[in-house]
Amino acid sequence: MKRTALVVAALLVAGCGSSGGTGSKALVDGKTFTMSVGADPGTLDPALTVLSVARSIGRFLYGRLVERTSNGDIAAGLAEKWEADATKATFTLRQGTTCADGAPLTAKDVAENINFIGDPKNKSPLVGLMVMPGTTATADDATRTITVTSGAPDAFLLTNVGMLPIVCAKGVSDRALLTKGEQGTGLFTISEIAPNDHYTLTRRKDLPAEQGMPDKVVVKVVPNETTAVNLVLSGQVTAATIAGPDQERLAAQKVEHVDLAVPLGLLSFNQADGLPTQDPAVRRALVQALDLAQVGKVLTSGKGRPSKSLVTVEPRPCTGDNVSANLPPHDKAAAQQALAEWSKGGKPLQIRLLQPTVLGPTFTATAELIQQAWQAIGVQVTIQPVDSAGLNQALFSTGAWDVSMSPVTLGLPSQLVPFASGPMPPQGVNFGHVRNAEFEAESKQAATMPGSAGCEHWNKAESALVKAVDLVPYFDSVVPTFVKGARFTMSDGIDPASIRMLAS
Repeated sequence: MKRTALVVAALLVAGCGSSGGTGSKALVDGKTFTMSVGADPGTLDPALTVLSVARSIGRFLYGRLVERTSNGDIAAGLAEKWEADATKATFTLRQGTTCADGAPLTAKDVAENINFIGDPKNKSPLVGLMVMPGTTATADDATRTITVTSGAPDAFLLTNVGMLPIVCAKGVSDRALLTKGEQGTGLFTISEIAPNDHYTLTRRKDLPAEQGMPDKVVVKVVPNETTAVNLVLSGQVTAATIAGPDQERLAAQKVEHVDLAVPLGLLSFNQADGLPTQDPAVRRALVQALDLAQVGKVLTSGKGRPSKSLVTVEPRPCTGDNVSANLPPHDKAAAQQALAEWSKGGKPLQIRLLQPTVLGPTFTATAELIQQAWQAIGVQVTIQPVDSAGLNQALFSTGAWDVSMSPVTLGLPSQLVPFASGPMPPQGVNFGHVRNAEFEAESKQAATMPGSAGCEHWNKAESALVKAVDLVPYFDSVVPTFVKGARFTMSDGIDPASIRMLAS
């Protein structure tokens, strides 16, 4: 199975932004909400992708058992009741819940969703991320109850399993339907697909609608941020996430926006056997050679802030700064000496630097700055610009990279576990081949303590990764999603139920 990378906009679980739009304007029915995305989503099967754009579209098509509010509370979704600890959870479906084709959604259908993901043979990238391997679910259709037994302790079992996208029975048995976004349980159905151009979604008329909800949602594929800004200003796009300097044009026009913190500055190292970055001395030297504050300013156009955690989506279950005190200090001379000792007069260090091209122009300038700093200490650096497909191939298939600039956005500390431990590609998503005993021990202990009770151990686990230079988060950016003619809230993408269209 092809695995997909979590790139910057992949706000996977938890957290809510503030609402966007002008609340004082009148609400209008019958309108179309148009949003731009930077790349085509590919498959829309929600159990077989973690690509940000696919999951943002999936929010419109597939409902979830529970939702999470901006203050971290759990709210009803497809389920009306729930309870959970670190090993078991139960959910009771709302009576009368139906699929997009009118068929009833049963407890058995939901259990089959969970069992598919929990079975390692299905190779869902959500295994270890939202569902522990070996997790099973049973159903009682008479009481509409689903009982979930986690395959391993999960401190955030309620949130992880409760926020899985749920598909209907026909989709579970024929997943080809899901690649096209069919067999959904959400507020919208998919009515048109034009790959690499647009996706049209139509609101279900069998579900209650509040005033101002759009009749249609059009998702336009717009890879260029300058073009996306032009479309917002001309009224052809309602909402667009703009990470680069083009956002200044929208800010100058006082266009409303919803902001989310994103760990834009993250360096990952490939520690596969035979690669120089397997050596911690090499990793440390590469980081020491960089003035990370300056690199971060270039990356975020001067609007970012030093990272405190790999988890950025608010509300963070565990607060505190796990980064600042654990980063190697900027020391060019020490870095140069360490690499000289490593090479011992042999060939100079050669590094392949993966630079995502879908995250805005500042990534190009940042890659060049990193290249210059490393070349200054004798490193031969090849910048490898990659789109989403190329990034996916490098990280999860070929392994032809040494250092990656691709961000990974997390809403829960437990979501870091499969990326920093466990199976490597293609069996898992530990793309950096990380082996950190302290991280594994601390995260394993934290997983047995429900919710924020294990934060001391989650913080120690994350700190261990930074100390070992396994993952280096260095700068966060507040990325705005601009909106004109509507308002909404955001969590892991735009919340479909919150969209309200406004009078011109």
